Amino acid sequence: MELFDTHTHMDSKNFDEDRAETIERAREQGVTRMINIGFNRETIPTTMKLAEEYEFIYAAVGWHPQDAITMKEEDLDWITELCKHEKVVAIGEIGLDYYWDTSPKEVQHEVFRKQIRLARQLGMPISIHNRDAHEDVVRILREEKASEIGGVMHSFSGSWEIAKMCLDMNFHLSFGGPITFKNAKQPKEVLMKTPLDRLLIETDSPYLTPHPFRGKRNESGYVRLVAEAAAELLGKELEEIARITTQNALERFGIR
Repeated sequence: MELFDTHTHMDSKNFDEDRAETIERAREQGVTRMINIGFNRETIPTTMKLAEEYEFIYAAVGWHPQDAITMKEEDLDWITELCKHEKVVAIGEIGLDYYWDTSPKEVQHEVFRKQIRLARQLGMPISIHNRDAHEDVVRILREEKASEIGGVMHSFSGSWEIAKMCLDMNFHLSFGGPITFKNAKQPKEVLMKTPLDRLLIETDSPYLTPHPFRGKRNESGYVRLVAEAAAELLGKELEEIARITTQNALERFGIR
């Protein structure tokens, strides 16, 4: 069985004491590939280091909306250059975040649009961060013709109506720990309606830890718990969900 964690932050300081051991635990759980996310000036270099150190770890690089106010033109040039690297498979995580008041909305919009345009220019998929900004995210994706490249709605939390709009724009929906939460009705309902060929799984570790470890540090190996929850919701075997989501990820990110 092969599992693919499509969104993790294994370079986080939360793993400084036991990073190698945590990665090995993930391998023991059947995780054969991961995409680590570099999203600002601090995490892009550490993400690239991980991708170069481990054959099975790939990288996505971009500028997070919370950090949008810090982005300069040279940072966009840096991302452009890094996208030539054989281990970089997406631009992300990019998008909008209206929960944390760290960057003005108009700045977030501008940085988001610039990175979609770059992704279209380079022909690369994008990984979308969307927190409390569903309508604006969908609108900007449409206006910037993001359907030409598509990508992933990371840790999808929207309604089925929003999901359908994203699916129509050539996006996959990725689900993580919340589908294991007892009261998380909406993500479970959306997952059950998502076409199997558009379904991805992730951890977003060290955040959004699935049950029964909720409240503790998340890690990539727990993507197996996400896969188990998805299998139960869909009435399928764990092995089938692992196979489907891994194949979807390989195709979405152009990994051979």
